[in-house]
Amino acid sequence: MNQYQKDLIKATIPILRSSGEDLTSYFYTRMFKNHPELKNIFNMGNQANGKQKSALANAVLAYAENIENPGVLINALKGIGTKHRSLNIQPEQYKIVGTQLIASIAEVVGEAATPEILEAWTIAYNQLAEIMIDLEKELYKENAAKSGSWNGWRNFAIKKITDESSEIKSFYLYPEDGQKITDFHSGQYISVHVFVPELGFMQPRQYSLSSGFNPEYYRISVKKEIGMDSNPSGLVSNTLHLKTEGDVISISAPAGLFHLEKDSENPLVLISGGVGLTPMLSMLETNANSIQNKKTVWVHGCRNESVHAFKDQIASLKEEVKWLETFTFYDSLESSENHSNQIIEGRVDLNKCKDAILLDDAKFYICGPEVFIKKQYQTLIDFNVNHENIFYEEFGPQIINLN
Repeated sequence: MNQYQKDLIKATIPILRSSGEDLTSYFYTRMFKNHPELKNIFNMGNQANGKQKSALANAVLAYAENIENPGVLINALKGIGTKHRSLNIQPEQYKIVGTQLIASIAEVVGEAATPEILEAWTIAYNQLAEIMIDLEKELYKENAAKSGSWNGWRNFAIKKITDESSEIKSFYLYPEDGQKITDFHSGQYISVHVFVPELGFMQPRQYSLSSGFNPEYYRISVKKEIGMDSNPSGLVSNTLHLKTEGDVISISAPAGLFHLEKDSENPLVLISGGVGLTPMLSMLETNANSIQNKKTVWVHGCRNESVHAFKDQIASLKEEVKWLETFTFYDSLESSENHSNQIIEGRVDLNKCKDAILLDDAKFYICGPEVFIKKQYQTLIDFNVNHENIFYEEFGPQIINLN
């Protein structure tokens, strides 16, 4: 790509910024009309709630703004590539996306979309696609080399289902073929691929692994979200909650960049909201099973005690070990009984446990909804925590970038 073409790309930034969601609406409408089979791959819940469109608009703008040096986006691209590997995205699908994206840019830019501008964007997209394809090729190769791992989808039987709260169930997934399964880093997720009758096609979703590694099974803990026909954001979780022991679902091998650092001896501060506690459970169990038993402070917030999953198990562990401290925030307390000063009424407020969480050389892990992450991240920055020691994961497409 020459400098003139880069300048043309940059010249389209203002109109893409003002019409970014129009662009993505045109794009997804065109793509699903011409390639309806892709509905089996894309998260239609995030289509309905607009998150997928926002994520794509942000990605297009970020690429245009950094066209002189796209290498600065490599960390974001690694996150996207990791999720693509978990969804079994293939190189030929990039060609489909590119064709529909360029046509959508032409539609949004209108008469200003000269042949030169469209050619520049075509070259730019193809370069980005090549970067992603090469990156994902390495990810597939690395994954295939792991003992017990696999690329694509593999059938697992649900051998056990347990109720963890009034709205969260745990699913114990055993490989149907009886072969080995691969290890994972605490905090990582798997993708599940299930048929959703209300939609009439398959749907993928990512769910964090909620236990330390067990060579016999994977465990995920799923909150039953509210969803309706017009808003399918909760249909996969509802489909899973209707499953019974013995049913079979397809999953991908563990993936994700949000996880404990291998062999790190740093103290841990875990900060979670709602079902964002699931990767923290894996981290906690891994720490409990290790010889390090690193000092760990877990700050968790949820609506009330009835929706607080795993609270009894966590309380039991806390009584057994000296390295764990917990602070629990309930939006409302359900009884007037005396609670310890570590159960606090209201939303999570790190100022109320500041002294406990500001451990020397601690690593901070945040998981929960977008607004929750932004608030806790900013509070930590206000506490002068180095941003390089803060890690976060938003469930769904990443639309925030705090670093």
